[in-house]
Amino acid sequence: MGPGPNKSERQKREATGRWAETLAVIMLRLKFYRILARRYRCPVGEIDIVAVRRKTIVFVEVKARRTVEQAMESVTSRQQQRITRAATAFLQSHPKFQDLLMRFDALLIVPKRLPHHVKDAWRDS
Repeated sequence: MGPGPNKSERQKREATGRWAETLAVIMLRLKFYRILARRYRCPVGEIDIVAVRRKTIVFVEVKARRTVEQAMESVTSRQQQRITRAATAFLQSHPKFQDLLMRFDALLIVPKRLPHHVKDAWRDS
């Protein structure tokens, strides 16, 4: 395996990721979600967006790719496990949300299309 992406490629991906997350937040707000956290980090993982709507807390993974299929495929089972562990950590540090229903969503951002919101993209196993 060769060297990883150079600095400018990483910066470009980082900027694309931030733009995609901003777009996702706007879309979620338009759907009446209340955003609790963006880029929530803890020792066991990271969650792009934590939001609440009605009686459900939603942990959202945002992916920007060329196609919806590529975006969904990029949410790997390993990533899902990390996000699930981070969600548990979030709930432990924010006990007032522990009684809510919990859901894992994916928000897929592709060029020249509206964001694709996949509710209940995976389950905590």
